Amino acid sequence: MRQAEVVVYLSRSCFYCIRAKHLLERKGVQYTSIAVDGDPALWDEMEARSRRHTVPQIFIDQRAVGGFSDIAQLDRDGLLDALLFPALDSGQNSGQNSGDSP
Repeated sequence: MRQAEVVVYLSRSCFYCIRAKHLLERKGVQYTSIAVDGDPALWDEMEARSRRHTVPQIFIDQRAVGGFSDIAQLDRDGLLDALLFPALDSGQNSGQNSGDSP
């Protein structure tokens, strides 16, 4: 199963950043963390990509999905796993019965 590319912009001492990391780790997700605390250039990069100015900011396959509350809600709604682990080939079962007539 393919895992999406996950990037988390965070601050090392941020409670919600820690919770976001724990949620991703509980799901077995490998992610890249980018600590923006103390680095104005990285903070600006995060704001430009996410159009938000709070941490954490989480990207799944280059798509901004928000912060911890956003991914927690996606998880509660049963939508997060599909973003994190997209099917290798969405059409892999589409031709199961093609070509054979009963």
